Amino acid sequence: MESPDYKKTVRLPQTDFPMKANLPLNEPKTLARWDEMGLYKRLREHGAGRPRYVLHDGPPYANGNIHLGHAFNKILKDFIVKSKTMSGFDAPYIPGFDCHGLPIEIKVDGLLGSKKVSMTPAQIRGECRKYADKFVDLQSKDFIRLGVFGRWDAPYSTMSADYESVIAQTFINFLDKGYVYKGLKPVNWCINCRTALAEAEIEYENHNSPSIWVRFKLTSDAAQIDPALKGKNVYGLIWTTTPWTIPANMAICYHPRFEYSAVDVNGDVFIVATELLKQTAEKAAWQSMQTLAVFKGEKLEHTVFKHPFLERDSKGILGDHVTLEQGTGAVHTAPGHGMEDYVVGMQYGIPTYCPVDAAGRLFQAEGADGVLPEELLGKNVWQANPVVIEILTAHGALVAQQSVNHSYPHCWRCHKPTIYRATEQWFIGMEKNDLRQRTLEAIKKIAWHPEWGEERISNMIATRPDWCISRQRIWGVPIVAFHCESCETTVTDKAILDRVIPKFREHTADAWYSMTVEELVDGPLVCAKCQGTKFRKESDILDVWFDSGASHLAVLTKANDLGWPANMYLEGADQYRGWFHSSLLIGMGLCGEAPYKEIVTSGWTLDEQGRAMSKSLGNTVDPESVIKASGAEVLRLWVSSVAYHEDVRLGKTILERLSEAYRKLRNTFRHCLAVMWDFDPAVHSVTGEQMFEVDQWILHRADGLVDECRKHYDEYAFHKVYRAVYDFVAVDLSAVYLDIIKDRLYTWPGKSVGYRSAQTAVWRINYALTRLMAPILAFTAEETWGYLRKPAGAQDSVHLEAFPAKGELTAGLPASFLMKIENWDKLLSIRPDIMKSLEVARDAKLIGKGLEATLMIEAGKDLYPMLNDYVDQLPAFFGVSNVWLSEGTTDGVKVTVDKAMGGKCDRCWKYMMDIGANPAYPTICALCAEAVVEQL
Repeated sequence: MESPDYKKTVRLPQTDFPMKANLPLNEPKTLARWDEMGLYKRLREHGAGRPRYVLHDGPPYANGNIHLGHAFNKILKDFIVKSKTMSGFDAPYIPGFDCHGLPIEIKVDGLLGSKKVSMTPAQIRGECRKYADKFVDLQSKDFIRLGVFGRWDAPYSTMSADYESVIAQTFINFLDKGYVYKGLKPVNWCINCRTALAEAEIEYENHNSPSIWVRFKLTSDAAQIDPALKGKNVYGLIWTTTPWTIPANMAICYHPRFEYSAVDVNGDVFIVATELLKQTAEKAAWQSMQTLAVFKGEKLEHTVFKHPFLERDSKGILGDHVTLEQGTGAVHTAPGHGMEDYVVGMQYGIPTYCPVDAAGRLFQAEGADGVLPEELLGKNVWQANPVVIEILTAHGALVAQQSVNHSYPHCWRCHKPTIYRATEQWFIGMEKNDLRQRTLEAIKKIAWHPEWGEERISNMIATRPDWCISRQRIWGVPIVAFHCESCETTVTDKAILDRVIPKFREHTADAWYSMTVEELVDGPLVCAKCQGTKFRKESDILDVWFDSGASHLAVLTKANDLGWPANMYLEGADQYRGWFHSSLLIGMGLCGEAPYKEIVTSGWTLDEQGRAMSKSLGNTVDPESVIKASGAEVLRLWVSSVAYHEDVRLGKTILERLSEAYRKLRNTFRHCLAVMWDFDPAVHSVTGEQMFEVDQWILHRADGLVDECRKHYDEYAFHKVYRAVYDFVAVDLSAVYLDIIKDRLYTWPGKSVGYRSAQTAVWRINYALTRLMAPILAFTAEETWGYLRKPAGAQDSVHLEAFPAKGELTAGLPASFLMKIENWDKLLSIRPDIMKSLEVARDAKLIGKGLEATLMIEAGKDLYPMLNDYVDQLPAFFGVSNVWLSEGTTDGVKVTVDKAMGGKCDRCWKYMMDIGANPAYPTICALCAEAVVEQL
């Protein structure tokens, strides 16, 4: 009689879930399905009545395609939104876009070329709007492609009519509350972009500057400083790295408590801080000097020096900002070109003189004595440096010079060095209405992740100057103010300015440029001071950080069904001086509270060597390229794998490693689906009491995983979720459990409790893992969900489900099992040694596969009783055919590997003593015969 083909009776895994993910092709199909089913809308409907959790999106700039930093940021936010949703919250997400500002305006200028000259501001703004619209659309598609859920059909935009009206109203409200003033003050100024810059728009780069030491002749009575100086030729000595500011010098500032020395050098006496005297002498190459007097800086107040080459006095003044870090201890003071100079100048009534125009060119300005030399006029500040040095040399005022490479402020847009320049600007006063102190108190109530964020922003708020909110450009929201052309009085009446807001809401802020004053305010204006009737509109626009900082007022509204304040803001660390900062000040100024309850900060994206990514280095990683090659899921897995509070790296090697990790996770999902091919949880599940102990053990481990991961999700520690799940899948599940139950799943009778017990455990785990990983593996979890046999009432998308609850996996297990956990921990602890012994035997050609082995285990008294209780389960646990157990005299186990005993079963390939127990099937074991009979 011919032997049956037992291979056909083995229950081999089977599933249509593909081994090859083909993510670049299949992810768009999933996106299309989500769109067709209106998933985001259904999430909102599903979450109705739940506690609300709002992550307020910081708007990326709508200028160019997304880069890796954008993808990193948006995926992180998506993890939070999805995990909060699955934790039982209603977590809406309204993405936004920052659309105003200089980069777009400059780009449009280049595109328009000579045509711009004949265009009106309204027409230019229209072109800027078109340009921004294009990239809002492109970036939205890119973010959707990443699997990010949100209200993508109606994101918020800083250039929408509603949003622009809110920005304008926010300014008016600040003005009405007394925060806003207009004044002549030095601000960081880009002479290339020709506009003022906020602190957040400055980046520091290395810059080479001429460093000079300049003497100013004392013209007041030297004896009033110290009698020893009577009749002497005395000079104040300053040091600066900005020679071009010497024409604007109005004073020399000394520290009142520092000690200064008056030293005679070949008949000329120089006043230098005593502590800096040695290094100054070296720089000036003084061969010898004699100290004539030593005195405190306070003695120099109200002295008078002569400007080196202008007919102007330079006053001796005092200030605590003077340091001994470098220079001479005497600070060249030009109030029109430095904030500290300005502040101390105001204290002494010194004019804020600025002979530099918007393009950085020197001109003959009013406000100070002295006519600038002809050779300086028309020169920009960089061209003026060598000319000033030549003039100083000609007047015998240059004591020393050298070049210095130092950190210097640059414009973040054009990357050119900036200057400090006094101009008429609009400011929000940090001391008005106690804004600074109230903000510092509010910071303490916010949760900061990481904790250092609190100190960082506190230091910034504590030391920042008044907020310069005006810019000299076109593409932005205009400052809503009117100026009387007769007496220059500015209209700040809220009742009048509020009339402009409906025009913005209907026509966008372009109305400012297309309507007359009368049209904007619904009638004629009359100046309250001079009764004049002709007014001009303010030409400055608002700082774009004011735009984005008002987002919580524009977006967290009843109209959007969102509450104020937001639960969270999440951005990169640069936003401590940007969006976090401006949002906080606007919230405190107008609402009296911070607009967010917690801040999460991410690091920078770097290449594999830890270098910043740049096109010039050729080390950028383009999200689109990664998606085309590997799918968005690999990017999502990368974001979940890194400690995002720190700088993170990505490159070819890391992507290859992540792809391998993804395959491991995917194949585990696939294998679980495959071994459940004939399993219906509603029909075939066994009770907890019936389940084998090893199945109970894995469910206990999986339940611990769920509890651990949910805590990590709550802490936004996604890299810990990734690591915990990956380790569980790779070790507990794949390397141990699935290996142990393989024989049961493949060869045991289909109606046996052992077979269904294993399937029940695998189903529970797969059902839980799919939901647990859904926020991270958004596409793969959804794909798995489609193949998984689900319980009655399950949703048609995994993203509409909740996380598995603690205890869900172990529901129904007997309480007695918890007392046996220690036994399984001990079994697991000796398994690696057993497997190593089998490997040694395999290398020695004693055995081939594990089923060809018999294990003879000599167990010490510490383990023998427990192992004896489980002796029947040990062959499956160790993957061998036979285990013989004996009691030893020492602790631990001693293992001997020998060839398996008995005959080889043609069906399960184990070596058994009961081969042929069923005479009808003489070549297979009794259990296999039972399985075969069941199938007939």
